Amino acid sequence: MKKVYIETLGCQMNKSDEERMLGMLQWLDYEQTLEPKEADLLIINTCSIRQLSEDKAYSAIGTWGKWKKTKPDLKIVFAGCVAQQKKEDLFKRAPYVDLVLGTHRLYELPELIKRIEAGERVCSTEEVVFPEDNLDIIRKKGVNAWVPIMEGCNNFCSYCIVPYTRGRERSRKFEQIMGEVKKALSEGFKEITLLGQNVDSYKGVNEQGEEVNLAGLLRAINSLDGKFRIRFVTSYPTDITDELIDTVVELDKVCEYFHIPMQSGDDEVLKKMNRRYDVATYTKICNHVREKVKDVTITSDFIAGFPGETEEQFQHTLDEILKLELDYSNTAAYSPREGTVAAKWVDKYLSKEVKEERLARLNETVREACLNSNNKYVGREMEILVEKFGTNKHGENVISGRTRNNKMVHVPCDENRIGEFVNVKIVGAKTWYLKGELI
Repeated sequence: MKKVYIETLGCQMNKSDEERMLGMLQWLDYEQTLEPKEADLLIINTCSIRQLSEDKAYSAIGTWGKWKKTKPDLKIVFAGCVAQQKKEDLFKRAPYVDLVLGTHRLYELPELIKRIEAGERVCSTEEVVFPEDNLDIIRKKGVNAWVPIMEGCNNFCSYCIVPYTRGRERSRKFEQIMGEVKKALSEGFKEITLLGQNVDSYKGVNEQGEEVNLAGLLRAINSLDGKFRIRFVTSYPTDITDELIDTVVELDKVCEYFHIPMQSGDDEVLKKMNRRYDVATYTKICNHVREKVKDVTITSDFIAGFPGETEEQFQHTLDEILKLELDYSNTAAYSPREGTVAAKWVDKYLSKEVKEERLARLNETVREACLNSNNKYVGREMEILVEKFGTNKHGENVISGRTRNNKMVHVPCDENRIGEFVNVKIVGAKTWYLKGELI
């Protein structure tokens, strides 16, 4: 068999796309290799959310291009969000690339590979979505299966490239999602994570012809036999409905976890970001979720150094993280993305030094909030789903797994129990994890 190497950058959606690529390529007699120099086909699966990710992609294919001088039959594919954004221009920057594959054309991959193997150079970045067919998915071994249910975004936040690279919101067919979930469960996966840029916006139609939203999809998956967990990410704050919250409370397999990006704790900055809420509205949403969902974990996203952000406005963000008692937050310094509204505000850009200094303070506040959150669980008995087994720095055997509300717990244990649900007592808290003991 021929060998393919895929390097994936970015979010869980890109990782899910990689699994789909591998599934399609097996029908063309390709098997995965983890050694790029062994490959007949090299694929870079790119992310354009920040400049650093884009730069990593260019660096990788630059190295691959040199290999092609001594291995002329080597095929190189540039896929993902950067491909969708840059299109044919990538051939000018990297003339050794054989295929530019946009996000809308993922399921066209087998036909495109045949064309480049025949000697063509192809750019497929049309914004007309290539239809999904039934396909095998080669998932990486583990306990969690990522299942995309919708893609794209209609919100057009001023800093975000996603609506331009992933397109407008569109939902997968209900029967395709259910089939994929059932297959993953039959393969032994114990946790299903439903993915979407705005996962709450899912709209489908079930076998009875009835409209199904995210809450309805959760109910359908929850009704499947077996012990497993269900999660969903990412939620847009104002799209979280009472029905969705009540569904999380009602269903035994749906985890007590909401990822709700805030991005800034200042009203004026939020308005410039084109977010559809203010601090008071976001606070009300979080409080409402906490009141209804026992032991819920709420995580968020924040940007440091947005164009024009003042020190006072940034301080509001730090204050809100602690005031809201957010359990964890992803952070990043603002990175201008070509084509977005905010990228045009060059006169309002903050210096690299200011952005890095604010990001450092933001991360320190997140660490403080995480430790505060973790300390609440010391002394509790909780169930974990074991993900890893190995030896820690002290030479002890340890199992690691997550609670229903997404807290990582490390537990001394001499037995490999990956994939098992295990009850533990929480005996200590660190910034990023809990320490447990077997019950």
